[in-house]
Amino acid sequence: MTTMTDTSLREFKMPDVGEGLTEAEILKWYVQPGDTVTDGQVVCEVETAKAAVELPIPYDGVVRALHFPEGTTVDVGTSIIAVDVSGGAAPAPAEEAAPAQPAAEPAAPARPAAAPAKPEGRKPVLVGYGVAESSTKRRPRKGVPPVAAPVEDTLYGATALQAVQGELNGHGQHGATAPRPLAKPPVRKLAKDLGVDLTTVTPSGPDGIITREDVHAAVARPKAPEPVVEAAAAPAAPAAAPAPAVSYDGARETRVPIKGVRRATAAAMVGSAFTAPHVTEFVTVDVTRTVKLVEELKQDRDMQGLRVNPLLLIAKALLVAIKRNPDINASWDEAAQEIVVKHYVNLGIAAATPRGLIVPNIKDAHAKTLPQLAESLGELVATAKEGRTSPAAMQGGTVTITNVGVFGIDTGTPILNPGESAILAVGAIKPQPWVHKGKVKPRQVTTLALSFDHRLVDGELGSKVLADVAAILEQPKRLITWA
Repeated sequence: MTTMTDTSLREFKMPDVGEGLTEAEILKWYVQPGDTVTDGQVVCEVETAKAAVELPIPYDGVVRALHFPEGTTVDVGTSIIAVDVSGGAAPAPAEEAAPAQPAAEPAAPARPAAAPAKPEGRKPVLVGYGVAESSTKRRPRKGVPPVAAPVEDTLYGATALQAVQGELNGHGQHGATAPRPLAKPPVRKLAKDLGVDLTTVTPSGPDGIITREDVHAAVARPKAPEPVVEAAAAPAAPAAAPAPAVSYDGARETRVPIKGVRRATAAAMVGSAFTAPHVTEFVTVDVTRTVKLVEELKQDRDMQGLRVNPLLLIAKALLVAIKRNPDINASWDEAAQEIVVKHYVNLGIAAATPRGLIVPNIKDAHAKTLPQLAESLGELVATAKEGRTSPAAMQGGTVTITNVGVFGIDTGTPILNPGESAILAVGAIKPQPWVHKGKVKPRQVTTLALSFDHRLVDGELGSKVLADVAAILEQPKRLITWA
C-alpha cells in the first residue's frame, strides 16, 4: 500500500458495512485523483457478502490516490483512498498518474513527473458484476504509452467515470467532448438493468437530471426500424431464406467468479439444506375471491399510490396464520439446545437481483395495517431492484415468502432461509377448471408450498399453518374474522 507521510493526507479505510464482515469488493469508483471531494460525498460502491453499498468520504479535500482498482476484494480496515485535506489546489493532470496506481506494495509519495505529459481524459473501466480483467485500470508500466482515447461505456455513452463525476461535482475537471448524462446512482442502475443508453434518454428532472420515469419512458418508446440496404440491380428473391441457427463460434464457456452475494447465498443454502431437516407440504386453492378483492382494493381511496397485488394479501394471510399458530415463528438454537419462539414477525420476501438472490425483510410486519404492509412491500421491492438493499434489511428475518409464480412456475420446494423455521412458496395464479358449487367452472387457482424445519415443526403444526393460509385466500373475509 502507498505510504503517505504528509500530515495533511487522510487515509480512508474500508469499513465494516455489515455486521462482522471481513472483506468487500470495490465495484465502482466515483472519483479519481485530483478530484475535489466534500464530507459525505459518495466516492465508491462496494459489494459485501450481503449487499452493494455506497461509501461516503468523511473528509473535505482533494483525492491524491486510489489504492485499489475496481474489481479488487479488500479486507476491512485496509486503506482504499488518500485525501489531501490541506485545502490546496488539485494537482495538474501530469502529476496524477503516479498516485492513481493501485497500492499493492509500498511506493514513494507523489512527485512531479520527470517530463511534462500531455493531459488526457480519465481512463474509465466498464462497471458491472464479473468485469473482464482487461477492463480494470492497471498500474502504468515503464515504456508503455498512455491510451490515446478512453474506452467508451456502452451504458452511459461517455466514459463512465466522467459521467459520474459530472453528477457529483457539477463540472468536468478533465473535459469531455461528448455531453455527459446526469443521473443518480439508482437511476443509472435501473438503466443498466433495462439496457437503456442514458445518452438517448431525454431528461425531465431539474438541471437536466434523468429520472426513473425518463428511463421507463425510454423503454416504452418504440425503436426505429433499421434501414434495409438492397443491391441496386439485384433481382427480387423468390422467397426469404430461413434465418440461420444461433452460432456458438466464440468461447465455448465463460467462468464467473463466485463472490459477494452469490457466494454468501450458496454457503447459506448448503448450510441450511444439510442442517435443518426439510419437509414440504402442498395445497392447491381457489383464489378467485382474493383476486377480485385485489381489484377492489386498487380502487380504494386508502390504498391509492400503494403496491396492491395478490402477494400483499398472501403476506397478510400468512401473518394471520402465524398469529393463530405462533409456534411456527421460531428458530432452533443448537448451541443452547433451545427452541426460540419469536413474538414478532420480520417477514422476508425473496428477491432475485443481478447479483443473486437476497431476502430482505419487513420489520415487525405483524403490527402493520394493510396499507402499511403494502407501503413496506413496495419500498422493499423497489430497493432490491435498484440494488440498494442494506445489510441490516436482510438480517433478523423470522419467516419468508418466495413468489415463484412471477416466473410462471406452479410451485417448488423452497429451502429455508438460515435461522428460520418456515418458508412459503407461491405458485402462478391462473384460470383452471374447478368444481365450484357443484359445477365445473373456470376459477383462478394457485398452488402453495410450505417448507419447514422438522426439528421444531411437526406435520400437524405445518399442516395447520398451510391450511389456514389456503382458507384465507379462498375466503378473504377471514382476514377480518380471524385477525
